[in-house]
Amino acid sequence: MAEGPLQVELVAADRTVWSGQATMVIARTVEGDVGVLKDHAPLLSLLADAVVEIETGDETVVAAVDGGFISVAHNRVSILSEQAFLADEIDVKAAESELEEARNSEDDDADARVRRAEVRIRAAEKAS
Repeated sequence: MAEGPLQVELVAADRTVWSGQATMVIARTVEGDVGVLKDHAPLLSLLADAVVEIETGDETVVAAVDGGFISVAHNRVSILSEQAFLADEIDVKAAESELEEARNSEDDDADARVRRAEVRIRAAEKAS
Protein backbone atom coordinates (compact mmCIF):
# COMPACT_ATOMS: atom_id res chain seq x y z
CA MET A 1 0.00 0.00 0.00
CA ALA A 2 1.26 3.47 -0.83
CA GLU A 3 1.82 5.28 2.44
CA GLY A 4 1.39 8.99 2.74
CA PRO A 5 -1.08 11.69 3.36
CA LEU A 6 -4.28 12.25 1.51
CA GLN A 7 -6.17 15.35 2.58
CA VAL A 8 -9.77 14.21 3.04
CA GLU A 9 -12.93 16.25 3.50
CA LEU A 10 -16.27 14.55 4.19
CA VAL A 11 -18.93 17.24 3.87
CA ALA A 12 -22.70 17.17 4.28
CA ALA A 13 -25.01 19.98 3.18
CA ASP A 14 -25.07 21.45 6.68
CA ARG A 15 -21.57 20.75 8.06
CA THR A 16 -18.11 19.34 7.67
CA VAL A 17 -18.50 15.81 9.03
CA TRP A 18 -14.80 14.88 9.04
CA SER A 19 -11.60 16.48 7.81
CA GLY A 20 -8.03 15.31 8.12
CA GLN A 21 -5.21 13.26 6.68
CA ALA A 22 -5.59 9.64 5.65
CA THR A 23 -3.67 6.86 3.98
CA MET A 24 -6.67 5.38 2.17
CA VAL A 25 -10.33 6.06 1.41
CA ILE A 26 -12.83 3.41 0.33
CA ALA A 27 -16.17 4.53 -1.11
CA ARG A 28 -18.93 3.03 -3.23
CA THR A 29 -19.74 4.82 -6.45
CA VAL A 30 -22.67 4.03 -8.73
CA GLU A 31 -20.13 2.10 -10.85
CA GLY A 32 -18.67 0.09 -7.96
CA ASP A 33 -16.26 0.36 -5.05
CA VAL A 34 -13.21 2.60 -5.32
CA GLY A 35 -10.12 2.65 -3.14
CA VAL A 36 -8.05 5.82 -3.14
CA LEU A 37 -4.37 5.87 -2.16
CA LYS A 38 -1.73 8.58 -2.45
CA ASP A 39 -1.12 9.73 -6.06
CA HIS A 40 -4.44 8.31 -7.30
CA ALA A 41 -5.47 9.42 -10.77
CA PRO A 42 -7.99 12.28 -10.87
CA LEU A 43 -11.55 11.02 -10.40
CA LEU A 44 -15.03 12.49 -10.24
CA SER A 45 -17.90 10.08 -9.64
CA LEU A 46 -21.40 9.78 -8.20
CA LEU A 47 -21.62 8.07 -4.82
CA ALA A 48 -24.20 5.45 -3.97
CA ASP A 49 -25.97 5.42 -0.60
CA ALA A 50 -23.22 3.50 1.18
CA VAL A 51 -20.57 3.23 3.85
CA VAL A 52 -17.36 5.23 3.42
CA GLU A 53 -14.17 4.15 5.19
CA ILE A 54 -11.26 6.50 5.85
CA GLU A 55 -8.02 4.88 7.04
CA THR A 56 -5.90 7.36 9.00
CA GLY A 57 -3.13 5.00 10.03
CA ASP A 58 -4.28 5.12 13.66
CA GLU A 59 -7.95 4.35 13.13
CA THR A 60 -10.64 3.69 10.57
CA VAL A 61 -13.28 6.40 10.35
CA VAL A 62 -16.57 4.90 9.21
CA ALA A 63 -19.43 7.02 7.88
CA ALA A 64 -22.76 6.57 6.13
CA VAL A 65 -23.45 8.82 3.14
CA ASP A 66 -26.70 9.43 1.30
CA GLY A 67 -25.29 9.49 -2.21
CA GLY A 68 -23.40 12.52 -3.45
CA PHE A 69 -20.05 12.92 -5.19
CA ILE A 70 -16.44 11.94 -4.71
CA SER A 71 -13.66 14.02 -6.21
CA VAL A 72 -9.98 13.04 -6.20
CA ALA A 73 -7.17 15.27 -7.46
CA HIS A 74 -3.62 16.06 -6.29
CA ASN A 75 -3.92 13.88 -3.14
CA ARG A 76 -7.12 15.64 -2.06
CA VAL A 77 -10.31 13.64 -1.62
CA SER A 78 -13.62 15.47 -1.31
CA ILE A 79 -16.74 13.52 -0.45
CA LEU A 80 -19.88 15.62 -0.75
CA SER A 81 -23.27 14.30 0.32
CA GLU A 82 -26.67 15.73 1.19
CA GLN A 83 -26.46 13.84 4.50
CA ALA A 84 -23.49 12.07 6.07
CA PHE A 85 -23.08 10.61 9.53
CA LEU A 86 -20.06 9.24 11.37
CA ALA A 87 -20.76 5.76 12.71
CA ASP A 88 -20.61 6.93 16.33
CA GLU A 89 -23.34 9.54 15.60
CA ILE A 90 -25.81 6.90 14.42
CA ASP A 91 -28.61 5.80 16.73
CA VAL A 92 -29.01 2.17 15.66
CA LYS A 93 -32.39 1.72 17.34
CA ALA A 94 -33.74 4.82 15.54
CA ALA A 95 -32.30 3.56 12.24
CA GLU A 96 -33.94 0.16 12.79
CA SER A 97 -37.26 1.89 13.46
CA GLU A 98 -36.84 3.99 10.29
CA LEU A 99 -36.06 0.81 8.36
CA GLU A 100 -39.17 -0.97 9.62
CA GLU A 101 -41.36 2.06 8.91
CA ALA A 102 -39.94 2.44 5.39
CA ARG A 103 -40.43 -1.27 4.63
CA ASN A 104 -44.10 -0.96 5.63
CA SER A 105 -44.64 2.21 3.64
CA GLU A 106 -46.01 2.40 0.14
CA ASP A 107 -44.95 5.98 -0.64
CA ASP A 108 -42.70 6.85 -3.57
CA ASP A 109 -39.50 7.28 -1.57
CA ALA A 110 -39.83 4.12 0.56
CA ASP A 111 -37.08 2.26 -1.33
CA ALA A 112 -34.63 5.13 -0.85
CA ARG A 113 -35.49 5.35 2.85
CA VAL A 114 -34.92 1.59 3.21
CA ARG A 115 -31.47 1.85 1.55
CA ARG A 116 -30.43 4.80 3.70
CA ALA A 117 -31.54 3.15 6.96
CA GLU A 118 -29.71 -0.06 5.99
CA VAL A 119 -26.53 1.92 5.24
CA ARG A 120 -26.66 3.65 8.63
CA ILE A 121 -27.08 0.31 10.41
CA ARG A 122 -24.17 -1.22 8.42
CA ALA A 123 -21.92 1.75 9.22
CA ALA A 124 -22.65 1.50 12.95
CA GLU A 125 -22.08 -2.27 12.92
CA LYS A 126 -18.86 -1.98 10.92
CA ALA A 127 -17.42 0.53 13.38
CA SER A 128 -18.27 -1.50 16.49
